[in-house]
Amino acid sequence: MLFMVEMDVAIPLDFDADEAAALKAREKAYSQDLQASGVWRHIWRKAGLYSNVSIFDVADNAALHDTLMALPLYPFMTMKVTPLCRHPSSIRDDDS
Repeated sequence: MLFMVEMDVAIPLDFDADEAAALKAREKAYSQDLQASGVWRHIWRKAGLYSNVSIFDVADNAALHDTLMALPLYPFMTMKVTPLCRHPSSIRDDDS
């Protein structure tokens, strides 16, 4: 199943800088592992914001939930999740 997930990150300004850097490094490694495995199919930054739009390809709602909850920055995120399905006018074979 494909899902579009919009993630907005808001780390408090008074959060420890070293701990924030460590969280960001773990987040990057986790997201790149998911991208390499095909679970995190696409990621785009929203220009000028600490925010992204991503496409996930997972088995079901529970798998998406577990994947998102495991994000190291999850406690500092607000998310909007939109389920996606193939558009009948699409000419691509890999968008289902």
